[in-house]
Amino acid sequence: MRIIWNGHSCFTLETAGGTAVVDPYLDGSVPGLAPLRLRADAVYCSHGHRDHGAADVVALSGETPEIAVEELNTWHDDQQGAQRGPNVIHIFRCGGLKVAHLGDLGCELEPEQLAALADLDALMIPVGGFYTIDAKQAKALVDRLQPRVTIPMHYRSDTFGYDVIGPLEDYLALCSDVVRYPGNVLVLDQDTPRQTAVLTYCPQE
Repeated sequence: MRIIWNGHSCFTLETAGGTAVVDPYLDGSVPGLAPLRLRADAVYCSHGHRDHGAADVVALSGETPEIAVEELNTWHDDQQGAQRGPNVIHIFRCGGLKVAHLGDLGCELEPEQLAALADLDALMIPVGGFYTIDAKQAKALVDRLQPRVTIPMHYRSDTFGYDVIGPLEDYLALCSDVVRYPGNVLVLDQDTPRQTAVLTYCPQE
C-alpha cells in the first residue's frame, strides 16, 4: 500500500484493490496549501467541514475498489458534538493491511472503538489540538493502540495550516521513533518497521 499525504488531513491510499482518497480539502480552505485535483476509485470524508469534506475535488474512476471499509461514529469535540458536530473514523483493510484515519477526532474513544482499532499497520492521527485532540492526547491514544506506523496530521508548520493549532514539533517531542521522509509517500508493507512517519508536503504541480 502506498500512503500519500496531500496536505492537512488528506491522504490517498493506493492499494492492489484500488485507490481511495480520505478527507480532501476545498480550495483555499487551509492556509498555505495548494488546490487539490485528485483521481480515485472512492472518496471518504470524516465530516462535512470545508477542510475535510470536499469530495468534489476528487474525480472518480467509476470502478469499485476492493477495499473493506469500517466506520466508527465519534465526535469532533469533547461535548458529544455540541461544538463542532460528528466525526467518522475510517478503517481500511486491503491486502492483509489494516489502516485507520481518525478524521478530526475530538473526544475519547469508547472501549469497543478502541478494540476495533487494535492491530493497526498504520494510523493517521490529528495532533494539532484546538479543533481536535492535541499532541499529548494523541500520544496517549497511540500508546494505547500501538499501531506499527503512526502518521501525524492536522498540524501547522511555518508555511501552512491554521494559526490556532499546534505545530508538529509539539507531538514529535513526545516520540522516540521519528522517521522523516523527503517526499509525501510512505510505502507500507508487512516489513515496514515501527515508527512515527513524518511525510513532507509536496504541492501538486
